[in-house]
Amino acid sequence: MPRSSPSAALILDKALDLADICGWERLHLHEVADELGCDLAAIAKHYRQKDDLVEAWFDRADQALLSRAKDADLAALNAEKRLEELLIAWLAALAPHRAVTGQMLLYKLEPGHVHLQVGGLLRISRTVQWWREAARRQSLHLTRIAEESLLSGAYLCTFLHWLRHPDEDQADLRALLRRRLRSGPLSWLLRT
Repeated sequence: MPRSSPSAALILDKALDLADICGWERLHLHEVADELGCDLAAIAKHYRQKDDLVEAWFDRADQALLSRAKDADLAALNAEKRLEELLIAWLAALAPHRAVTGQMLLYKLEPGHVHLQVGGLLRISRTVQWWREAARRQSLHLTRIAEESLLSGAYLCTFLHWLRHPDEDQADLRALLRRRLRSGPLSWLLRT
């Protein structure tokens, strides 16, 4: 009987569904393969290691942010509101597997996973870069560096708050994000 050759998206979806049941730590790629009726080589074709699934999951959220950036209504908004709408779209993409998303981050933070922690810092930088680009930010040089740093802080605070408060109303989350975007120097930078 021939084994299946699932797509990268199908593998990720099955891994997330299984992790919803057993948790990210207990998820094994051989179980994903068994569920999909394929062998590990079919998974390795798309994902070299388990952490590549995490990266693919966050890539999906980045794509949701970029898709939201295409919406015509976004162009008419000010910088703060564009940033708000885009980050909310990013979080909404992660919402179906919110608990697993948090578990993925804890997995990356384990003391023996220094290589994953470095990748995590690069992921934050990449997402913030797409967030800025999608919001059509055009600051340069030192202003850009300051804006990126302050937006990284706003992004991390909002993301961690979202993970820790799954029952919070979206209006409250938006209010928190707006407060972050309006705080101190970031508020000034977003007006320029």
